[in-house]
Amino acid sequence: MADPLEPLTRLPGVADDAAAVREALTTVHNHRANRRGWPATAAEASVRAARASASLDGGSAELPADGPVDDPVLAGSLRVAEALGGLLSAWRSAPRQALARLHVLAAADLPGVTDDDLGRPRLDAGVGERLDALAGLVTGGTSVPAPVLVAVVHGELLALAPFPTATGVVARAAARLTAVATGLDPKGLAVPEVGHYRAADEYRASVAAFATGEPDGLARWFAHCARAWQVGAREGLGIADAAAA
Repeated sequence: MADPLEPLTRLPGVADDAAAVREALTTVHNHRANRRGWPATAAEASVRAARASASLDGGSAELPADGPVDDPVLAGSLRVAEALGGLLSAWRSAPRQALARLHVLAAADLPGVTDDDLGRPRLDAGVGERLDALAGLVTGGTSVPAPVLVAVVHGELLALAPFPTATGVVARAAARLTAVATGLDPKGLAVPEVGHYRAADEYRASVAAFATGEPDGLARWFAHCARAWQVGAREGLGIADAAAA
């Protein structure tokens, strides 16, 4: 059976961008601070990712000096970040269950959200089918380079918006899970969310282009994601440098 994502690798720039992302992440993982001390640097990367992800969805990035986080978007994003390691096995074998759990964590405190809304995809025509197709890709239905699959997972969830709330936080967390699961960023040391945040206008414009399904739009999204991951790798290097100082 033909790989459904293989044509994407032939879009202009995609193969070179995928190689550049891999090289940038290899540098982060080879940093001396990440050889033994990676749990601490990964934890810092996770918090930075959660803050940037919350900001992209209109939440606060500010952590209180003491006491609980009172911004509901940030609180949900931090819960998601804390839970990702425990969801890795589910993501590899039952991605739809993992997505439902991500939504529960991300949206629990949002205004107007009820318990019946949490973890339940929209019932609109085509939503379930597209989620099933995405799950098939994540569980072995493609052999494209990991950066391409990560971008597809991220873009498809943003474009589809399978849940009525917390779309961005869920999509970025799923992309992060995919990067870990595929071995692209197995320890979660990069912070691509910072790259998306710093280019927020292009982030939104390029995912809208992705949603059209046109080759130029797809290439634009992949190029943006590659830049974000390279920014995220530099962020990870900064974390490692600080840890080694």
